[in-house]
Amino acid sequence: MKFVVDSNILFTYFWENSIFNKLSEKQGLDLYSPEYALEEISKYALEIIQKTKITKNEFKNKREELAKKVQFISLKEYSELFKKIQAVIKNFPADEYAELMQDLDFLALALKLNCPIWSNDKLLKKQDFIIILTTKEVISLIDNI
Repeated sequence: MKFVVDSNILFTYFWENSIFNKLSEKQGLDLYSPEYALEEISKYALEIIQKTKITKNEFKNKREELAKKVQFISLKEYSELFKKIQAVIKNFPADEYAELMQDLDFLALALKLNCPIWSNDKLLKKQDFIIILTTKEVISLIDNI
């Protein structure tokens, strides 16, 4: 089973005993994310360190572990799908369109890999061309395998 994982789910990797940590250990689970999500994690490193109360070294080690559990895909692998996704979301209200555009990489990658996105983002659920699964739904799916 494969999923594209959004940044907010990836951020939880740094929290002790997070659901993402537990699920990422499951056999047969293939996790993907845009390369830039790894850059986002680095961008918010200090905030993550403060909230999780881990050291900079622990953060660095966990970031490296995460990069082994999730395949981070480069932009060139899916960018050809941006226009297709923009055409599908163009009818959303301007504020929602702008927010969906921030998730363009995740949507394009999911379309490229033909798999759902693991996200708790309610707005992503409003579009209907990519399946969006919440953490609760992912747990249910995995438990039923």
